Amino acid sequence: MMLLNTIPILLTHNIIILLLIHPLHAIQSIIPLNNTCHNTCSKIPVKFPFGSSFGCGHPIFSRYIKCASGTLQFSTAAGIYTISSIDYSTKSLIITDPLMSTCSSMQNSGSFTLDRASPFTIMENNIFALVGCSRTSPVFERDAGFCDTGSGLNVCRGLYSCRGVEGIGLEPNAPISTCCVYDPTISGGLESGLALPKLQCSSYSAIYGFGGDEGDPMKWEYGISLQFNGSYYSDACKNCEDSGGFCGFSGLDEAFSCKCQNGVNTTSNCYGRGYALSGSWRHKIQTCLTIGGFLLSLIVAFF
Repeated sequence: MMLLNTIPILLTHNIIILLLIHPLHAIQSIIPLNNTCHNTCSKIPVKFPFGSSFGCGHPIFSRYIKCASGTLQFSTAAGIYTISSIDYSTKSLIITDPLMSTCSSMQNSGSFTLDRASPFTIMENNIFALVGCSRTSPVFERDAGFCDTGSGLNVCRGLYSCRGVEGIGLEPNAPISTCCVYDPTISGGLESGLALPKLQCSSYSAIYGFGGDEGDPMKWEYGISLQFNGSYYSDACKNCEDSGGFCGFSGLDEAFSCKCQNGVNTTSNCYGRGYALSGSWRHKIQTCLTIGGFLLSLIVAFF
């Protein structure tokens, strides 16, 4: 008689254990998506390794790029800059510094620097013109070899012909002796940025193109061209994107996660292989936990 009474209890016990263990296993595989990933920010396409918000894209790049208030932003320790364009084929992007000087507007500005561990590098096609520099600036030291004294002089003349120089206390067409165009080929490359206070210069202007007219500084293309490391793209990410998902990361270890448009993350793709994808699974898990808890409470009450 005791054996017959024990069998139902053991069966009930086993069922409850299965109900509790399976949902807990499933919960580890399904991580609700708090922030939705988008493939554009304003009119700029956002693709891997970049992401529109935290958890989207590659974790290394998420520290530098995000979509805030409809603007794709690039951040460093020196400040926040606006991304004006991205070319994924050449793995490059253009950023603009709100304090950087142009022909139409010049102002005292701070430094521009890149974090040393950053996955970005400053492209050598950039032309950096330091304007309003002190005569004692280290850029003018005879043996420094810092300034381009060839074609760089034409850039200085162009900038100093602008009425914008009044913003840094100069008159249009002032002597260009306080201007220095940085030449990466002379100085061996711009590793981290420009420290204007150290260089004793009022401002800087960055030019990545002349707009087809080197003689008209109003047509020049002002901004900083950066190269980004494109080696982070993987087969797992391609698999995720092919299924309509966004490549991202989750958890304290920032492990790869495929962000599906239905609001669920998986470790593979959004086709449904290996892990549940819809919100109904979360409901099923909660239901199982509720039933398991109810049955467990009955046994406790019985004994």
